[in-house]
Amino acid sequence: MRETIDGALFAQMIIHASASINSQKQHINELNVFPVPDGDTGTNMGLTISTAAAELRKKKYPTVGEAAGANANALLRGARGNSGVILSLLFRGFAKAVKEKETIDGRDLAIALDFGVAAAYKAVMKPAEGTILTVSRLAAAQAAAAARENPAPEAVLEAAIREGEVALADTVNQNPVLKKAGVVDAGGKGFLVILQGMLDELRGVAMPEETGGEADAPKDKADFAMMSQEEITFAFDTVFIVRKASEDVNLVPFQAYLNSIGDSLVIGESDDSFKVHVHTNIPGEALTEAQKYGTLELAKIENMRTQADDLAAGRHVQSTDDLDAVEAELEGGHEEARKVAAPEKKYGVVTVCAGEGLAAVFHDLGVDGIISGGQTMNPSTEDIMREIDKTPAEIVFVLPNNKNIIMAAEQCVPLAEGKKVVVLPSKTVPQGISALLVMDPEAGEEENIAAMTEALGRVSTSEITYAARDSDFDGFAIKQGDYLALVEHQLFGTDQDLSALLERLARSDASQQAEFISIFYGVDVSEEDAQKALGLFQAACPNAEITLLSGGQPVYYYMISAE
Repeated sequence: MRETIDGALFAQMIIHASASINSQKQHINELNVFPVPDGDTGTNMGLTISTAAAELRKKKYPTVGEAAGANANALLRGARGNSGVILSLLFRGFAKAVKEKETIDGRDLAIALDFGVAAAYKAVMKPAEGTILTVSRLAAAQAAAAARENPAPEAVLEAAIREGEVALADTVNQNPVLKKAGVVDAGGKGFLVILQGMLDELRGVAMPEETGGEADAPKDKADFAMMSQEEITFAFDTVFIVRKASEDVNLVPFQAYLNSIGDSLVIGESDDSFKVHVHTNIPGEALTEAQKYGTLELAKIENMRTQADDLAAGRHVQSTDDLDAVEAELEGGHEEARKVAAPEKKYGVVTVCAGEGLAAVFHDLGVDGIISGGQTMNPSTEDIMREIDKTPAEIVFVLPNNKNIIMAAEQCVPLAEGKKVVVLPSKTVPQGISALLVMDPEAGEEENIAAMTEALGRVSTSEITYAARDSDFDGFAIKQGDYLALVEHQLFGTDQDLSALLERLARSDASQQAEFISIFYGVDVSEEDAQKALGLFQAACPNAEITLLSGGQPVYYYMISAE
């Protein structure tokens, strides 16, 4: 049994923990109570710690303090969703406790776990019992008790996990929502999987094969060995270079368009050109759209379905190689010194949304930076910070437009250099739009914050999506693929008839009392069907001014704001 942990071993423990949670991420996702497709806990925690694992693989760390510091910094940058942010806070406190140490024993480990719990509780405004906070707190307390008896790190982690499992089992009784669904807390489960991965490394247990984590993030290159015909949604692996029409050409609308017709999008940009990688079924249309932004110079298109067939049959996989150097540059990436735009105005705005139409609305309202994301693709703190850095303003308002992105955005506040960041807790895109409509460039900071915050509360948001899995929730027997109607993120109704759900939403109290209604239809809704939805609302809400807009958003067939 090891008596101490050095920098190299700690780094390997985190790498092992990353593999562990990514191998179990789907099981953790399935603990999420609500069956809507979203940025689930297992996915977010896996992506978050995968960022740290990748950082720790890059170099050797001679001390635990250095390794823990690198881990904490990477977790902060890569934090996705509330669960990822809390995980980063737990390890931020841990790093603070061991900052000056070359090695640690079990007593140091227990103290560091307790520091982590304190950091997480301090950052969460209203800590709730029956969550990852409860599990981590009770696990850390037991670690401290065990360290007094046996200071070996392995014994301390064993005790923490054992108590954590008891605490996790009790979360179903502490949280009314979990009790109703009959499941334990997903974040608490993820935290224990991470601790178990760290313990397994101490014990010399073989590292599991990762089935998620970084594999869930958009790939820059297709891995045909991991694909079957059924798994390839978008057939054509498409890479091309465009020489910009002007140096300051705005690529955000193009990025939104590409996200609407494909996935695995990567855009690399220099002063005079940009390079694109995307998987899509309509590569010709992607190239045609690209020419609105400049002159097409080079392109490479490969059919991943035929390549997968060749690989499965043991044949040589046919591939173009003329642009290998270009693709390697696109995929390899490079670290640049952080560039922070100097303030040129008092206020700037950064927002999060998914969908070409929604991005266009925000651009029309004067937003400086748009991060593509939302449900199923929660952006990291680093993603948000990058847009804040690019915004040339003294004060940057951030509109997360999703309750699972607010905490990641708030981590940017202390990271900002040369400007102040204010996160307005918008939980939906319509709330973000409403806040922007009342922002006054001539008003004072506190006046704008008050007005924009008040505007968030005036908007009622309804959404229609689909059930990602079978579920018995709040009296509803939900089957995978059913349409789900949500009002303020609460389940309003479920049906196999989309029009029936729209009719019920149109006759809901929020719609009936509204003066203004905006209907944003998603990428999977035809204009003809959207017009029918508009007709339903016009008939049911004759006194409201109703606007129909193509949002182009994924996941949600309709987003409906009532004000």
